[in-house]
Amino acid sequence: MMRKTVQEINEKIKRGEAVVLTAEEMVELVKSKGPEAAVREVDVVTTGTFGAMCSTGAFLNFGHADPPIKLGGGEVYLNDVPAYTGLAAVDVYVGSTSISRTRGLEYGGGHVLEDLVSGKEIELIGKGYGTDCYPRREIRTTFTIHDLNQAILCCPRTCYQRYNAATNSRDETLYTYMGMLLPNYGNVTFSWAGVLSPLSRDPEYRTIGIGTRIFLGGAQGYVISEGTQHDPERGMGTLAVAGDMKKMNSRYIRG
Repeated sequence: MMRKTVQEINEKIKRGEAVVLTAEEMVELVKSKGPEAAVREVDVVTTGTFGAMCSTGAFLNFGHADPPIKLGGGEVYLNDVPAYTGLAAVDVYVGSTSISRTRGLEYGGGHVLEDLVSGKEIELIGKGYGTDCYPRREIRTTFTIHDLNQAILCCPRTCYQRYNAATNSRDETLYTYMGMLLPNYGNVTFSWAGVLSPLSRDPEYRTIGIGTRIFLGGAQGYVISEGTQHDPERGMGTLAVAGDMKKMNSRYIRG
């Protein structure tokens, strides 16, 4: 079978001569023309997933107030959603599954991320314990993503190689994170991108690894590590990814 090097393909991309198909299109081409002809004709095959990911969040750096406050070890609420403060003075991590103190499940960390990327104002309430270097103990203000020094989307687990299906053997309906499950095996739900799944298309990680550039939230992101619960031997690989939220699009970031 014909082989192409990554260098050869990159040169064709630079010249604007590369032939690019989605994984779905590549499957159909292989069916119609066979694998050897498909390899000759096609240079790049694209994959991707799009779905709810609970292991999603963002590191935010606010810059210092005047007088300064040490939020690290204190409390921070973004639109009344708690953020993790066990970091430096003005760094926090807001997780997608954090829940509003007042609105409950109606609004949470995922909505904060969406509002940030949309350019909306976010209310910040912060409390610190006060030190000689950081004498301020409380702050209440608003900001947008443009006011932040950094807003880094950092997802410890995304892009499952494959995932479970769910059904319900009980007599009553169950409401789960996999959707509504009807009684007595009335339905089956699943979450997977099928032929488009990146890790299913590259189970030996020949092209995907630390530093691999990816499309993330409408912008360029990077693979930064294996994801949590990574288990490639069982076909359950995952990726940890990160990217600059200031370049992202709210079309792809939803709460």
